[in-house]
Amino acid sequence: MRTYRYRELFRTPDFLPLFATVSVQVAAQTASGLALGTLVYASTGSPLLSALAMFGPSLAQLAGALTLLSAADRLPPRGALTGLALLFALGTGVQAAPGLPLWAAFAVLLGLGVVSSLGGGVRYGLLNEILPQRGFLLGRSVLNMSVGGMQILGFAVGGVLVTALSARGTLLAGAALYVIAAALSRFGLTARPPRATGRASVRETWRINAVLWSSAPRRSVYLALWVPNGLVAGCESLYIAYAPEHAGLLFACGAVGMLAGDTLVGRFVPGRWRARLGAPLRLLLAAPYLVFALDPGLPVAVVAVVLASVGFSAILLLQQRLMALTPEELSGHALGLSTSGMLAMQGVGAAVAGAIAQPTSAATGMAVVAALSLAVTLSLAPGLRTGHGPGSPGRLYGDKSPRTEEAAPS
Repeated sequence: MRTYRYRELFRTPDFLPLFATVSVQVAAQTASGLALGTLVYASTGSPLLSALAMFGPSLAQLAGALTLLSAADRLPPRGALTGLALLFALGTGVQAAPGLPLWAAFAVLLGLGVVSSLGGGVRYGLLNEILPQRGFLLGRSVLNMSVGGMQILGFAVGGVLVTALSARGTLLAGAALYVIAAALSRFGLTARPPRATGRASVRETWRINAVLWSSAPRRSVYLALWVPNGLVAGCESLYIAYAPEHAGLLFACGAVGMLAGDTLVGRFVPGRWRARLGAPLRLLLAAPYLVFALDPGLPVAVVAVVLASVGFSAILLLQQRLMALTPEELSGHALGLSTSGMLAMQGVGAAVAGAIAQPTSAATGMAVVAALSLAVTLSLAPGLRTGHGPGSPGRLYGDKSPRTEEAAPS
């Protein structure tokens, strides 16, 4: 099957405004997250609390995935994305309020985390809707590249803004970016009906989650998406505690590695090599962080972070496999569950890494959670080898309905 090209991708109706909306939202999230983490660490001196300030909302996504996710395919995509961006603008502005108690800042943070679980399902379900199946991998890759690029920009500019405007001023800048994202969504995207009918409810969310979880190949993919990546995010959550003056640089270098990996895998790696690269990339994600057991200097730390972040491109291959195993009418819910699970495990990883670093050191915490991530990756390898690879026949609804090889993304 012919490879989808960048020119075709950006000529596809609605892809460019979706790309722009996601890019601005990531910039807002990156800058405001760095600002809040810096603010919390400056006021408490706690690696655990600063890690949770940046990654705690991810943990709250689990609650949203268990209650709200059935709405991902039952809401008009344009209205849902616009409303969520405005809600995040309001929440980020509240966090910038002088004198806001720490518990209140965390309450807002967790509330936003719960509703953001809906955003991933709406966003990536829309991507699956507007692109042909052979274009999904490249489209997802380009959105990941956007995330990487905007994280580089967000952490770099956010670091400057924290110094120039203060952490609270940077939070206000993040709120303004969320308003811009809402405008891009509202006036750029085409109005589309929901992908599924029926009323969204907690019961329906649980029912579809059970359907998605009933397939052994999908379970293996979900676990591989969630756990190793979440533990590696625990390493990232300790950048501020490890190198307070250079945390922005480490975050930006991680984004560079992720951008490079997504570019190579999404566009230049031939389809026949993708299945072979999955396992090495999943191992690469955690292995370089083991060097932090030696408490390396900044140059070695930068190299380790860049190399490890290339491994995040394994997510593309796993999500491609997930789409080959999932019916289109559940694509938003399935991708939302994938995203929410990953982000929830990032919160778990941040909590675990922070708890280890609290009585030891940030370097020790990073090395330990990296070792845990490697152990989980190795334990999941047999299930992924016996499951369906990208482009191979999958099964839906408890492995009863096949999806042909020709229908899978190339």
